[in-house]
Amino acid sequence: MGRKERKQNKNVDGYNNTKKQKLPNEIQGTNRNKSHFEDLANEIIYEIFEYLDVYHIYQGFFYLNIRFQNLLINTNLPIQINIPTMSKINFEHYYQNMIKPNKHRINLLRLSHPFTVDIIFSPSRLILQFLQLETLILDNIDAKYLHNILKHSILLPKLYSLVLTPIDYVQDPIDFKRSSIEYLVINSRFPFDSLNDFFFCLPNLRYLSINCLVGSRYSDIHYYPIVLKYLNHVSMKLDYINFNLLEKLIKRFFHHVEILRLTTQFYQTYLNAKRWQKVIQTYMPNLRIFDIHHEDSIQDNHILYHNLMEEFNSLFWIERQWFFTHQHDWQQRLDSGIFYSTNPYRRKDYTFYWELDQQLCPHIQENNLNSVKHIHICSKQARNNCINYFPNVTELTITHFFQTSDHSISITLNLMIPLKQLTKLVIESDHFPFDEIVKLLYFTPNLHTLKLDLLRLYETNLKVLYQNEIFQYVLNENHIQNLDLRH
Repeated sequence: MGRKERKQNKNVDGYNNTKKQKLPNEIQGTNRNKSHFEDLANEIIYEIFEYLDVYHIYQGFFYLNIRFQNLLINTNLPIQINIPTMSKINFEHYYQNMIKPNKHRINLLRLSHPFTVDIIFSPSRLILQFLQLETLILDNIDAKYLHNILKHSILLPKLYSLVLTPIDYVQDPIDFKRSSIEYLVINSRFPFDSLNDFFFCLPNLRYLSINCLVGSRYSDIHYYPIVLKYLNHVSMKLDYINFNLLEKLIKRFFHHVEILRLTTQFYQTYLNAKRWQKVIQTYMPNLRIFDIHHEDSIQDNHILYHNLMEEFNSLFWIERQWFFTHQHDWQQRLDSGIFYSTNPYRRKDYTFYWELDQQLCPHIQENNLNSVKHIHICSKQARNNCINYFPNVTELTITHFFQTSDHSISITLNLMIPLKQLTKLVIESDHFPFDEIVKLLYFTPNLHTLKLDLLRLYETNLKVLYQNEIFQYVLNENHIQNLDLRH
């Protein structure tokens, strides 16, 4: 028995020795077959870079070694600069190392902080060095920079797309020479009287979107001998612009428009179906999509309101498959109504009132809410039994601090939208309690953008709040990247 055990141990020892001798050979063989990222050919590395954001490439590889610095700088491949939120010091390094040496390669440039504009376009004529630039996106830009940047950017030979988000109202007319720009987006309030100059200088314009076009009692359309023969898509929110003024605009410039999206308010003439029919047939013969959202006071005259709605059910609208629905306060708590297009346009923004949600108007049509991505709540009093549910909302705007009966604000909201999938939250009321904001943040773990009016912190016991478990959780676990505090 002892001899058998010793023999077995000898066999095991021999096996182990053989295994020990074999292991270094296997390791050496494995090492011989292993490839390092640095050993890859330049062509393969460039293919990998195509799947990455340029800023992430810069962060991960620029300081690795000289070879990668040369790969990023000494190439003719076009690059897109989409600058995320970063400190001024980090941006200055990024500008010196990546943007400045590659100005001739950049075909898309997005700047999202005022100091980035100061650094890159100081003086503003430096934009002329971006010879390959096709798309320029300027977020949160001071309007005072706008004139000089536009004056030089329109000279860029390949620029066709311009997206502007000024932080303040563009008041002065913008005067510049003719440009090749085809795609123009203005995400701010913009004066109606500047449209004449814009259209005259943008003969190749195809797509126009203005967040809020602002008129005045003296606004008018001046005649320019120009036809916007390429303009086929227009999207605008109108403020203080009556139907007569809009009709002049359509008559002058919208003859070739195929898609028209309008958000209007206050002027009841926008609900005149026969007048719309005449304008469309006369001045927009190519119109395929007519998408309108109108809010107005109905002054307790529900019969008149319904009669106006019925006019949009005539053969003219049915033949074009243009359908509409409406909401109004049947219990007369609000003197307001909302009239808007329905499918097939699948509206992504929805203005919500609990007062209107509860109405039982027999004239209303069923509305598909699956397309809604942004909901704007305007009520001051909430109800727990919301009729509608918005399953795909990712953005929420709250105008007023609203009262709830039984539940907290967060629970009430969660009955109508899935809070956990929100990525953007805007609270426009300066009366919204800070502790309620904290609770909302607790229920919105995927939030990355938060915009608030001036907080009333003086009404909050900060010491007690800081010891609160929910506050501590939000403080440590939130994913907010963009914070905008307004006053």
